[in-house]
Amino acid sequence: MSESGGNAGGRGGSGSGAADGGRGNSGRGKGGPRDSSQRNAQGRERNRSAQRSFTDNAPSQRTRRADPARLVAFEVLRAVAAEDAYANLVLPSRIRHHGLDKRDAGFATELSYGALRGQGTYDAILARCVDRPLDQLDPAILDALRIGTHQLLAMRVPAHAALDQTVGLARAVIGAGPSALINAVLRKVTAHTLEEWLEVLVAGESDETTIASLRYAHPEWIVRAMRQSLVAHGRSAAEINDLLEADNEAPVVNLVALPGLGSLDEALESGATPGELVEGSALSSGGDLGRLASVREGSTRVQDVGSQLVARAMAAVELDPAGGPRAERPGETWLDLCAGPGGKAALLGALANAQGATLLANEPAPHRAKLVSQALSAVPRDVWRVRTGDGRDVGTEQPESFDRVLVDVPCSGLGALRRRPESRWRRTPKDLADLGPLQRALLKSALDAVRPGGVVAYVTCSPHPAETTAVVIDALRKRDDLELLDAGAVLDSVSLTGNLGAGHDSTAQLWPHIHSTDAMFLALIRKKA
Repeated sequence: MSESGGNAGGRGGSGSGAADGGRGNSGRGKGGPRDSSQRNAQGRERNRSAQRSFTDNAPSQRTRRADPARLVAFEVLRAVAAEDAYANLVLPSRIRHHGLDKRDAGFATELSYGALRGQGTYDAILARCVDRPLDQLDPAILDALRIGTHQLLAMRVPAHAALDQTVGLARAVIGAGPSALINAVLRKVTAHTLEEWLEVLVAGESDETTIASLRYAHPEWIVRAMRQSLVAHGRSAAEINDLLEADNEAPVVNLVALPGLGSLDEALESGATPGELVEGSALSSGGDLGRLASVREGSTRVQDVGSQLVARAMAAVELDPAGGPRAERPGETWLDLCAGPGGKAALLGALANAQGATLLANEPAPHRAKLVSQALSAVPRDVWRVRTGDGRDVGTEQPESFDRVLVDVPCSGLGALRRRPESRWRRTPKDLADLGPLQRALLKSALDAVRPGGVVAYVTCSPHPAETTAVVIDALRKRDDLELLDAGAVLDSVSLTGNLGAGHDSTAQLWPHIHSTDAMFLALIRKKA
């Protein structure tokens, strides 16, 4: 969350918030001045005490319908809270369901993601404005309050429109009684700007972690974990605020044209700009990418540049020629051990096709295995096949069978908090401990499955040392037939800049605040011939 006072939980709102300057303002009227008897011009009692306040509109003038864009945001927050859903999966379907145009879809996206990102800070503010513990509020009321607070403090929405429309949303989907509470609480929120509220929250607080947690809307344990991660990967702990702020940036949509199969021409003609870090990539301002034929066909895909880089690195790293004469192995065999939902598999499949290799994509969950097959559909069918099974078994069932193995292990996802705003409030330190044994078992399977002279790319979307360097070090300690390659140098070789500066102690770590990518970790391990 930015310290500038206009960026709680996300720096979005560019365009979407401004576009709302007058939207949702129908039905607004100027109520007559309140007299000492607390009755309005019609003689109705408006307030029973000085502490209670309502919208300035008379009851007949108040908005009683839910603005579609705000309704989408409310439904997303409800699905995340009540159904443990992922916002990035729910949001597109709700936008389509309500038929939002590009402008309203942008507004709904910023409102949904911004309210989710800023939840911890907004709740701390709301706790100062509600006369009971927040956990005693109906969850739907709390979600409506978060939506209203984000509009008031972090979007260019006039206060009267934010209040009127949020109250109208509540009246339509929650009830008249709760809408009065929401109106009263949000009026208290308007007493300060975001920066003023932050000063109130941190007043008298000396712990830097607590202050950063409030200012940048991250749980304290994640603030500590990210600071530790910076140091573990050779960066300064002083970068922590920049990293946390980058987590709150609304991410730009990254596109990749599958090498030899796809083209970015259509995307560039629609306003996308060429990517600066990796060949065949582009940056899009968003919108309905499904309108692009190349996206519908699957030859152009949405994929973070960090994921593109690590996949290309696996395909580009030099194998040990002592592993066997090329004449005996004319075409390499590749393995994507944890392929679902298929983004990296599709890029690897295209690269394999270009290099005369074949790809086995493994995914244990049948429904995700189908997604992998769909993702690979743009790649010639004789290049790939999908295996549905436990990745931990591949090393035993197919020992020393693959030249290159990508093992993108299940992880905490701390490196993708920009794209999954709800994750920061769901994850706990226990997740790191629970995932560790699985990560080690999958890496062991990958190392057993790779041929002598071949390479395993160990990848996580997390910078936490418990999921990155610790796992790799454990594997190297247990075997004497492995060597760690310079992953930073290989990343540089597949990047357009040639100088990412991501390497440290032979591993590589990308960062949102440095590279504008997800925080992807890469280690390249070669099995000695």
